[in-house]
Amino acid sequence: MKTPDGRECKFFYGDYYRGRNFEECRALINPQDKKDWTSAACKNCPVPGILQNNGCQNMALTTYFQKTLFGKRIRAKAWCSRSHGIVRNPNLGCSLCHLPEET
Repeated sequence: MKTPDGRECKFFYGDYYRGRNFEECRALINPQDKKDWTSAACKNCPVPGILQNNGCQNMALTTYFQKTLFGKRIRAKAWCSRSHGIVRNPNLGCSLCHLPEET
């Protein structure tokens, strides 16, 4: 579904049927983060970009709010179930899943 700022994100949900105005981010796991979330947080969220750049099936994203000087921002951490390790750059993926194939 498209976020309010126009990017595609599989974790954003909006229900506008018959006058409803319900929006939520299903990537946030912490209940306190879900309460603090507003659709304005989608503007600087890294998750839609990560999903567009890297469609690896073995990568799991964990999202959370981080306090910064300018307020709260959504941050994402990635973990690979194949290499059993943290993915340093989620836009590129881990070194095990995305090695060039040998011919």
